[in-house]
Amino acid sequence: MAESKVTGIIKSLNELENDLDSLTSKVADMKKQLSIKATTEIDSLLEKTREMATKEAETMINASKEKATAESAKIAQAGEAKLSETQSNIDANFDEAVKHVVSTVLKA
Repeated sequence: MAESKVTGIIKSLNELENDLDSLTSKVADMKKQLSIKATTEIDSLLEKTREMATKEAETMINASKEKATAESAKIAQAGEAKLSETQSNIDANFDEAVKHVVSTVLKA
């Protein structure tokens, strides 16, 4: 009868060992799944971050481009005004300049 109790205890210990091995295996599988899920989530978040950064950069670039275009238009307009003013001055003083040149040439 003592052997049967010892045998029963040994069987119970073997079952516990098998259960422990099974749990260890399941934990290892869960770790792998968790690692894969974390990697997938990281990749997804990285891609979303890149998309957000790209959109933000495009917005900034477009805003800078619009500002530069407006500034360029102002500069061009100021240049046209200055050119017009210079042309008006040339036209207004052309006769006097010609007289001055003719007078200087004739004196020499």
